[in-house]
Amino acid sequence: MKGYFKTDRYRTDENTPRYVPDKLLLGSRWFFISKFLSLIFKSRSIALKGDFDTATWASTSIDIFKLIERCGGRFDIDGLGNIENCQGPAVFIGNHMSILETMVFPGIIASVKEVTFVVKDSLVRHAVFGPVMRARSPIVVNRKDTREDFKTVMIEGQKMLDKGTSVVIFPQSKRSVEFVSKEFNSLGVKLARAAKVQVIPFALKTDFWENGKYVKDLGPIKRHRRIHMSFGKPFFVEGNGKAENKMIIEFISSHLEQWGDNTEQ
Repeated sequence: MKGYFKTDRYRTDENTPRYVPDKLLLGSRWFFISKFLSLIFKSRSIALKGDFDTATWASTSIDIFKLIERCGGRFDIDGLGNIENCQGPAVFIGNHMSILETMVFPGIIASVKEVTFVVKDSLVRHAVFGPVMRARSPIVVNRKDTREDFKTVMIEGQKMLDKGTSVVIFPQSKRSVEFVSKEFNSLGVKLARAAKVQVIPFALKTDFWENGKYVKDLGPIKRHRRIHMSFGKPFFVEGNGKAENKMIIEFISSHLEQWGDNTEQ
């Protein structure tokens, strides 16, 4: 597969060819939501037919990426070269702020290498998103039994990595604008250590697309907030992994501080 992003850093601005703002649309949250749902239902239909492969997943994700830009979203992504330069599958570990990263990560990662996500069981049962997620063979956890979740991720995660599929894991128990380091578990690091693969840390600031008050996945968009993503250099886990997990936490915290967000120790 060939990556959509051709350089190590991607930045949206008015001089970027793909940035085509429509002044009539910039004030409409519902235009964004309607177009987003149209793409999701199209993907759902393809998934139900059994045809939602990696290329389709990545392509749909890029369409959502372009939709976000069209509606005023401005991306600043760095470290893209670290994904392409990583040899073999990796465990991607970082913070989780909104639905935005779930939607655009396939376009960023799956365009380069096979990947799946660790997701909660409610997502694979979701009436709309469920068929799409199930089509991508996710690693499903319930977020209720920590011991059972650990066992699932370690067993299923190693199977995925052994066959060359990278794994994205958000160690926080839920999406949160605030990054609380004490809630950031070391499960991803333990998986990478056991599978003897590299970790690619990432930091995100995606509160451009807020969580909804009534429908969490369809919250408002805040066009004045730039979307930040940073992918760190891949590394292997040595020893018990405590130092590496601390390093990931510091990577996230330092970027959020740089981007003007709050963290809680």
